[in-house]
Amino acid sequence: QVQLVESGGGLVQPGGSLRLSCVASGSIFNINSMTWYRQAPGKERELVAGITGGSTTNYADSVRGRFTISRNIALNTAYLQMNSLKPEDTARYYCNAVIRLTVGAVSNTWGQGTQVTVSS
Repeated sequence: QVQLVESGGGLVQPGGSLRLSCVASGSIFNINSMTWYRQAPGKERELVAGITGGSTTNYADSVRGRFTISRNIALNTAYLQMNSLKPEDTARYYCNAVIRLTVGAVSNTWGQGTQVTVSS
């Protein structure tokens, strides 16, 4: 009923920047929150940054000051601006959204992820 599609990943040198996008589509009434997670090979998935419907944000300590999460409510889209990237930021980045559907149910939805590789 709903789908999340991430984009914007790629290969970047240390110190570089990338902007990830996450677009939600389907039977959406409204989106309560959107959150970025990442998972590196051999590691558990971890929260990177989240934003609520009221635009309250939270960040992992490892990215605070370098990453910025934002959203465009009208476009059902969340963004993750990543600056000063480090090799340890290399991971697959996933978008998660808590969405109230038009039929009244609430859906916790994940995207397929986008790969970010930071390497010289």
